[in-house]
Amino acid sequence: MTNSATHSSIYGLMAEFDSAQELVAAAYKTHEAGYQKIDAYSPFPIEGLAEAIGFHKNSVPLVVLIGGLIGGISAYALQYWVAAITYPVNVGGRPFHSWPSFIIVTFELTILFGGLSSAIGMIILNGLPMPYHPVFNVPEFTKASENKFFLVVESSDPKYDAARTRSFLASLAPSMIAEVPS
Repeated sequence: MTNSATHSSIYGLMAEFDSAQELVAAAYKTHEAGYQKIDAYSPFPIEGLAEAIGFHKNSVPLVVLIGGLIGGISAYALQYWVAAITYPVNVGGRPFHSWPSFIIVTFELTILFGGLSSAIGMIILNGLPMPYHPVFNVPEFTKASENKFFLVVESSDPKYDAARTRSFLASLAPSMIAEVPS
C-alpha cells in the first residue's frame, strides 16, 4: 500500500481506451482483479458497463418509497386531524372519520411526495451539483465527450498501490495511462 501523502495528492490512475468494447473488457478485468473503487467514462451510454465496474447499488427506489409513504401518511393524518379532531362537522350524517373521502388527497400527495423525493434523491445520490472533478485535471480527458473511453481506479481503493495498479492497467493495453491529481 502507498502512504497517505500519496493518497491525498493523487486521486487515482486513468487508462484511456479506443473503443467501448475495450473499456467494458478492461472494466470486467479490473473488477475481477479485486478493485472496488473504479469508474468509467464514455461519450455515450454503454450497455453492461455499470455491471462491469460492479455498480449494482441503486437507492433511488427506497428513497421514492419513503417519500411516498411520508406523503400518504401525512395527507391522511392531516385530513383525519382536521375532520375528526379539530373541526368535526356533521355533513349529511356521515361519520367524522369518513375514510373514503380521504383517499383522493392521500393518493395525490403520495404521488407528489414520491415524485419530488425521486428527483431530489437522484440529485443527492449522484453527488450533484459537481462543478469540479479531479479527472478534469488530465488534459486527455477532454476527449471523453468525443471519441475516447476512460477507466479510473481511485487511490482510495483498498487494493490500490501506485506501481502495481499502473502495471495492472498497462496489462489491459490502454492507449494511455495517466495519474489523476486531486
